[in-house]
Amino acid sequence: MDQFDNTTNKATRGRGQHLTFEDRCKIAVLRKLSWSLRAIAEEVGCSPSTVLYELRRGTPKKNGVKGRPPIYKPARGQAVYEEHRKSCRKKSVCLPTSPFIRWTTDKVRNQKWSFDACVGYARLHNLFPNEKIPCTKTLYYALWKGRLSLTGFDLPEALSRNTSRHIRCRQHKRLMGTSIEKRPEYIAKREEFGHWEIDTVVGKRNGKESVVLTLVEKKTTNFVALKIRGKNSDSVMDGMKQLQMEYGSHFHDVFKSITADNGREFERLSELESGNTKVYFAHPYSSWERPQNERHNRILRRYIPKGVSIRNYTSDQVLTFADEMNSLPRKALNYLTPEELYESSLDEIYRLSTSAA
Repeated sequence: MDQFDNTTNKATRGRGQHLTFEDRCKIAVLRKLSWSLRAIAEEVGCSPSTVLYELRRGTPKKNGVKGRPPIYKPARGQAVYEEHRKSCRKKSVCLPTSPFIRWTTDKVRNQKWSFDACVGYARLHNLFPNEKIPCTKTLYYALWKGRLSLTGFDLPEALSRNTSRHIRCRQHKRLMGTSIEKRPEYIAKREEFGHWEIDTVVGKRNGKESVVLTLVEKKTTNFVALKIRGKNSDSVMDGMKQLQMEYGSHFHDVFKSITADNGREFERLSELESGNTKVYFAHPYSSWERPQNERHNRILRRYIPKGVSIRNYTSDQVLTFADEMNSLPRKALNYLTPEELYESSLDEIYRLSTSAA
């Protein structure tokens, strides 16, 4: 009876598999028995040229003309193989001369893109061959190893990340309007256009001078930055009136809800609820309940560092900062830009309004 489940069956060698030490021992024995290269190769399961190269590697050179010719030694062949393997690795795609690396360096330094934005945008628009574009993790590995002309200070977001953060909610000491606890859950899912987060960015004198009023639309992550007189409720409402004038009758279609913190500068924000806009207030000391606005404020600090007076910047410069931020490709948007999605959403609103009329 035939036996198929035993150890005498010869294993089939896969294409590209390297010889093992046992294979080298078998080659040594069969060579002593004067087997041909082709017969040895058939027995081991490789090509005849593989056997020839292995015999050359494992056979020492003869010194002089006298004495016996040297014979193949499996241990020598294994040692040479292991030494060669130390230099055997895939060529890095993070070379400073690489076109992708040069392009990425320019985007990071001059336009403040992230590594992930560079990788995603390049793949989306087929700017380089796919095999020449490393993944984001590889780029950061090369950065920390000092293999790029960039440093961590060129990517401040990478230096400030902290995943070990304890999150807890505090009860309201004062409530200026509707609590975030009553905000519908679908707003947090970012599936509908028109829901915003709001905050202020202060300069040198802790809000006693001009500040920047910032808003972020949650679905498209479009960022709005307006320079206002100060960190007070009247100045905030003046900034919101600018937006009301810009969008006119469509203001409440664009601003369906606004989520703010409990700062006194937002105590009049509930006045916007006279229309169809809903206003919600987060818990005290819970900035993580407005994550997108906090993240965009950190990015804005690249243009307006902490401790620098807002007076040093004009209103047009602040608007330009926001435009540059909205032109950054985002992973959450499939590497499209916020301005592209925001304009598309506005076009849809105006189209529906025109067709209804």
